[in-house]
Amino acid sequence: MSFGSILRERRTELSIGLTDMAERLGISAAYWSRIERDLESPPRDQLIERAAAILGVQMDDLYVEARRLPPDMRQDMAKVVRAYRRLRAIERR
Repeated sequence: MSFGSILRERRTELSIGLTDMAERLGISAAYWSRIERDLESPPRDQLIERAAAILGVQMDDLYVEARRLPPDMRQDMAKVVRAYRRLRAIERR
């Protein structure tokens, strides 16, 4: 499932209208619609985090779908890479 489709599916599950969602985020409904239809790249971190809170979705899950690390992990990129490599090595055993 894509980043936008996850957002749209969850928003509709919660019966939140597109315009209402955009207003809660402080952006235009047209822009949010393009995000949900994957016509725009995933938005800036602050919007991802606010959308996660509104929709009751794990923030990390949205970052994964956006194909980027959460801000706190970006600061420790070396540790993240080493941890990933160790985990992959354990899985291969």
